[in-house]
Amino acid sequence: MRSEEADPKGLVRESYLIEGITDSECRSIFVDWALSLPVNADMRDAIREVLATYGVAAPDHPMTAVMTAGLQDAPEPRRRGGRASRIQRHA
Repeated sequence: MRSEEADPKGLVRESYLIEGITDSECRSIFVDWALSLPVNADMRDAIREVLATYGVAAPDHPMTAVMTAGLQDAPEPRRRGGRASRIQRHA
């Protein structure tokens, strides 16, 4: 994947240029960036390309941390309660 395909609107490129950008701003940009990818694009490949293009030169940048976190597997969902949980506990 080419960097133009991985960052079609240049959102990630621009985020690296913003002085003093925060983690929460980077997370917001990440969501916008992810939604701008083509439907058939592999997000992990796009993240790897963006990190290779911009992240290597800025390892301490908040967007590098956000992109790196995007490569992690999502945690397994677990039940947090509800009626079924209460009934089984008290039975």
